[in-house]
Amino acid sequence: MASFQIRSRSAVTLVAATLTLLCLCTAAPAIAQDGSLRDFLFGDRPGESRRQAPPPPVARYVSETGEGFILDRSSERTLLRFENSPEIWVLQPQIGPRGDVIYKNDIGQVLLRATRMGGLTLFTGKRPAGASAALTGASPPIRLKAIGPVDLYRILIAASTRASRLTRHRISFEAEATPASSTLIADAAVLSVMAIERIAQRPDGAAQAAKIQRVIIVEGRKPEVALRAGTLLVVVTPALGVAGRPSSERIVGVTVK
Repeated sequence: MASFQIRSRSAVTLVAATLTLLCLCTAAPAIAQDGSLRDFLFGDRPGESRRQAPPPPVARYVSETGEGFILDRSSERTLLRFENSPEIWVLQPQIGPRGDVIYKNDIGQVLLRATRMGGLTLFTGKRPAGASAALTGASPPIRLKAIGPVDLYRILIAASTRASRLTRHRISFEAEATPASSTLIADAAVLSVMAIERIAQRPDGAAQAAKIQRVIIVEGRKPEVALRAGTLLVVVTPALGVAGRPSSERIVGVTVK
């Protein structure tokens, strides 16, 4: 009777490797039924990140802090609107580390970061370090509501009333509007009131708000803000659409600098 003994560890390893390879080759047809051998050997394991499916061009998200917002990437300009605010933020994308896309507002503040894997992080005053946001579904596009001359007049009156109440002194709102600029001027008036409200809430709010005696909104070649001799001048550019007016943060920055 023939007999043999395995005399070294290397020989044991060689035999084990050979048996394993034979088993894999024998099982290959069964594996191929469910997927490729490459997928079987190197497929994602539980807990490993996967690239998410592309989100809808316009979608609703909720951050881990409970803030809901709409992100509109359906056109040339990326727009964002929080559900508890009428302001539409126009975001400028730029490529960041690891291929992430960083979205900033018109004064360079980072509002969003989108990773290559599809994750989204929201940056706010409550969470300056960022809070992850989850997709909840598709949403209608973000649009400004069309405003005619009569509605614009009413909005200017309401803006003056609200701003005067916030600052405890009269602030008038005036505009030089055309049919093409009425909608954008109305939006700029709303944003001006939002800016004045944030200014009034500062520790030095009374002194800062006292700088503004009236708000004048006009058309111009590019959106601008200036404060001179008690007049807050806001310039809008209808040809740029919603990007043709300064944000409330830009108005605040010009007033309190």
